[in-house]
Amino acid sequence: MTGRGPARTLRHGSAMTRADLTRSGSPGERFGRMFGNLPVRDPGDEAIEAIVELTNRTSGINPAVPSGFTYLGQFIDHDITFDATSRLDRDNDPDVLVNLRTPRFDLDSVYGAGPRDQPFLYEWKKRDERGVKLLPNRPKGETGHLDLPRNPQGLALIGDARNDENRIVSQLHLLFTQFHNCVVDHLLDHERSPLEGHDLFEEARRIVRWHYQWIVVHDFMRRVGGPAAAKILVEGGVGQPPTVALEYFRSRDQPRIPVEFSAAAFRFGHSMVRPEYFIKPGETAVPLFRLDPEPDPDHPRPSLVGFRPLPESLAIEWDLFFFEGLHPDTKNHSLRIDGRLAEPLRSVPPDDEVLARLNLRRGRALGLPTGLDVASLMNERELKPGELLLGGSAMPDHVAAALHEATPLWWYILCEAASELGGGGGHLGPVGGRIVAEVLVGLLEADPQSYLRQWPAWTPRRLPAASERDFTMIDLVNFTRGRAPQPAVTPPAGAPPP
Repeated sequence: MTGRGPARTLRHGSAMTRADLTRSGSPGERFGRMFGNLPVRDPGDEAIEAIVELTNRTSGINPAVPSGFTYLGQFIDHDITFDATSRLDRDNDPDVLVNLRTPRFDLDSVYGAGPRDQPFLYEWKKRDERGVKLLPNRPKGETGHLDLPRNPQGLALIGDARNDENRIVSQLHLLFTQFHNCVVDHLLDHERSPLEGHDLFEEARRIVRWHYQWIVVHDFMRRVGGPAAAKILVEGGVGQPPTVALEYFRSRDQPRIPVEFSAAAFRFGHSMVRPEYFIKPGETAVPLFRLDPEPDPDHPRPSLVGFRPLPESLAIEWDLFFFEGLHPDTKNHSLRIDGRLAEPLRSVPPDDEVLARLNLRRGRALGLPTGLDVASLMNERELKPGELLLGGSAMPDHVAAALHEATPLWWYILCEAASELGGGGGHLGPVGGRIVAEVLVGLLEADPQSYLRQWPAWTPRRLPAASERDFTMIDLVNFTRGRAPQPAVTPPAGAPPP
């Protein structure tokens, strides 16, 4: 998976065979390596426990990134990766690990295998919407909000159960189901589309996927990836395709998720998690998990723990998570990207595992390269011991030396973001930012059905948005809520469908 190559400009209309459309697009693909030529160095158990202790601190807010993007990152991760086979008690070969998600931004976590194979995800009672719209649910006895469809035990009936892990990501999943349904209505009511049935579903799904893909590599990636990410996908002028510059992730024909991405770089979001969130303007913040014992198990206090029905009191006002200036007094800023984890992640339910220890043990089991070795390969400035937070507190000298010699990649990327290279935790540094951006853009380029392959010069113009030729998460929220800031721009006559 390692390789260097010149930047290239994508062109519209590259040949697509039927084999292209099915290649590497189903669950069961393997993971891979991005830097397979680098040595594996193990700092040892004592060093790992020293890092775990260093994470037990409180971070400051990151005013540059709203909290919604913390959970959008989790949602994206669930869309492209699911490793259910690796074990922490032994070494694991990424080439034999199975990825149970497709390595594409195709929202298979939302759509599942489609209405024909998984009809329980879709509407079937309403004649005009059978197999076309996704199925939200209105909780029994409730009238003012929607929830995901659930079984009698309260578990969500969705394409990926992990999207029910907490009530923020579950409602983000619900938001995308509503987005799809609103796109269907837009096609029928605004565009007077003659499509119906399965053809209408496929067109709506394509529009949703392409706008989601745009959000991933523009709204999300540019916010968290920093200057390094901006160099990977450079937009051309109006009507011109972008330039893609991949150096280390080059798997256009058979994309595999690198373990350096899945087990290290894309776990940066853990440091952005707040202990509590404002759900509605003017109300008290709600904790992510309740850490203290419940006085009455039959009447639990509010929290955002998942795998249970959503009460109206916890239905999210998304303006507080993706910001539109409506409620400046209760904005949920994310926390800084650094080596600190909020208290709820120090003991994660249901097994009260320490997340930092899990991340570090997984990285060791997968044989990840060290952060310093990756930085050296990339010709980026290597962090100094002080920037790696080594030698602080009561850490023995031999432990600090072992960590400097074999700094785990996950820890290195967090420390790099916390340094001046990441703006003091405002975004990822050059190593973390490049790994994340190259994989996100590389997966998009490798997908023969993505907008970047089907129509590289495409820009969002079909749905209402605040800025012409752009589409952000707050645009998605506004469109889904019926509050579009401006009318959609009609594409020029003769242009391919956006």
